[in-house]
Amino acid sequence: MDLVLNVADYYVFTPYVYPASWPEDGALRQIISLLVVTNLGAAVLYLGLGAISYYFIFDHNLMKHPHFLENQVWREIRYAMTSLPWISVPTVALFFAEVRGYSKLYDNVSDSPLGWPGLFLSMISFLFFTDMCIYWIHRFLHHKLIYKLFHKPHHIWKIPTPFASHAFHPVDGFLQGLPYHIYPFLFPLHKVLYLALYVFVNIWTISIHDGDYRVPGALTSVINGSAHHTDHHLFFDYNYGQYFTLWDRLGGSYRHPSALMGKGPHDLIRKLQAEGKLGDDGLKANGQVNGRAQKGVACKEE
Repeated sequence: MDLVLNVADYYVFTPYVYPASWPEDGALRQIISLLVVTNLGAAVLYLGLGAISYYFIFDHNLMKHPHFLENQVWREIRYAMTSLPWISVPTVALFFAEVRGYSKLYDNVSDSPLGWPGLFLSMISFLFFTDMCIYWIHRFLHHKLIYKLFHKPHHIWKIPTPFASHAFHPVDGFLQGLPYHIYPFLFPLHKVLYLALYVFVNIWTISIHDGDYRVPGALTSVINGSAHHTDHHLFFDYNYGQYFTLWDRLGGSYRHPSALMGKGPHDLIRKLQAEGKLGDDGLKANGQVNGRAQKGVACKEE
């Protein structure tokens, strides 16, 4: 994160914001700057990437689903934008430790004992390490003593949009993001690769909420895509993984995506429309709005 902070200092903070008496390496200044950069960066990534996904990838036909809530998109955005500043507080504490040199992040490829192959290996290990950690953290958040306190708000969105990706309780959001920040304190990682992976993580988190259920056939049983994660939102205690299905298989929580078996959200929408129970605009035949109970709708209530 010091790379981002250095750029912000050079172009914005030093010439236009802070008084000359505040040194760039001052702890208070770095903490304030990191809070600003982290919140601004999170908002730009969330709103920018979320909007791209929502307008160009997300299938808006899913908004006709009986479990799609009234004004859901704006509710997702409002919840996320309220939570992100709170999530940034403990996150900045970790970024501050990185900036002060307590992590194993390095600047040059030559600093890695394995050179260029080390970059590839660290990328792979990052994905598998964080996938493993997030699986168990996510499963822990579903424990009956924890779930209602922290994780239930994210499960309000039975049929999520890309904007649901960051719409969770601050404690939930920080805990599920923690593995990404812990990794560079445990393993060597190039600073540029760390930033690239940080952006990738945000893209992936948005993508598994985008309603695009297409996955190459050979990877369906390996990659935890949007179809898998949609079933997690609908059926609650399956498909906890982030990138892969490995830990769901080992933990006995894997569920083959309903959308890939002709039993997904789109199939239900077509069925209800054919039966005259759902209008073309997503309103039910009796005039009730989305989000109310509908007989025959598959969804586990928790």
